[in-house]
Amino acid sequence: MNKTVSVLGSTGSIGTQALEVCEKHGMRISALAAHSSVDMLEEQARKIKPHYVGIYNEEKYADMKQRLADTDIKVLCGMEGLCTIAALEESDIVLNSVVGMVGLLPTLTAIEAGKDIALANKETLVAGGALVTEAARRKGVMIYPVDSEHSAIFQCLQGNKREQLSKVILTASGGPFFNKTYEELKHVTKEQALHHPNWSMGNKITIDSATLMNKGLEFIEAKWLFDLEPEQIEIVVHRQSVVHSAVEYNDYSIIAQLGVPDMKIPIQYALLYPERMSCPTGRLSLTDYGKLTFEKPDYETFKCLSSAIEAIKRGGAYPCLVNSANEEAVRAFLNDRIPFIEIGEIVSSVLDKLENIPINSYDDVVKADNAAREYVRNIVSRG
Repeated sequence: MNKTVSVLGSTGSIGTQALEVCEKHGMRISALAAHSSVDMLEEQARKIKPHYVGIYNEEKYADMKQRLADTDIKVLCGMEGLCTIAALEESDIVLNSVVGMVGLLPTLTAIEAGKDIALANKETLVAGGALVTEAARRKGVMIYPVDSEHSAIFQCLQGNKREQLSKVILTASGGPFFNKTYEELKHVTKEQALHHPNWSMGNKITIDSATLMNKGLEFIEAKWLFDLEPEQIEIVVHRQSVVHSAVEYNDYSIIAQLGVPDMKIPIQYALLYPERMSCPTGRLSLTDYGKLTFEKPDYETFKCLSSAIEAIKRGGAYPCLVNSANEEAVRAFLNDRIPFIEIGEIVSSVLDKLENIPINSYDDVVKADNAAREYVRNIVSRG
């Protein structure tokens, strides 16, 4: 492949699998960036030899620079470093797999530089969906989804007329607490919440899967990625994670994308589009699974999911507010400061407690983000 890639979030689960895909297909990597994992980032840099390396945590910059002092690699740091890497002239596509709101500004910067985006950072579209999609339209930039669900929808749309789409069906694994009652969720431990039945992911996204917030964020993403109304998005719990999502057309035909639960498939499709090549993963055997099941989610018990859907229906800053509140609440849970059940309580309370504002600029997103985080920190500090 002749594409040159910059990888933001190279030491995370998506980033490391993306590097494996790039290596298999001989794709050039011009830059790597990570939050603070200096050991792994150094190891990646020495193996791949990119022109640039970025470390977001500025306290790690001196260490990172010293580690690579014997190389020709230029070391950057902070948000400025991420944005510099996102806009590199030599890169054809930017894979954004950083976690959290940190990913929004690099995405906007890459778009302004005319770079196509392989997007694995949910918060980019959740918090700044209108800004990002309008900028991409204006600059003629493609946004290729890396989430398995959105990649599945993107694949199911190929070769069909977009105006004939009726709805999309987002599948959800249901997480580790499927069919649990609200009372049962009050006693969930951190270890239980971090044990996902099908996927191997980072801590934050694993907790989001346990609360079903992950599916709420994907609901919002789908609205922006595919220009849908909320009423055109259906969520279905599919425990086996084999059907990654589906599209229903006006004639009521449903086209689905299936595969083993391995993120290398959607990563590769985003990076190599429109080509399909051998992927470093296993093949799907339907007979090995034998039975695939589909059920409705429990919107009442899993308040994060219903709150995210209500947020995008209301519009404005609400998607950003619930997303940022969730980030802070998950952080508090992982630091043993709140119980699992309180994540959903906090996220849902944002819809009643915080004021909506229009999102017309990146600064508006930052304002909403700060308001939600301060709100949650006050709740956590009061105990």
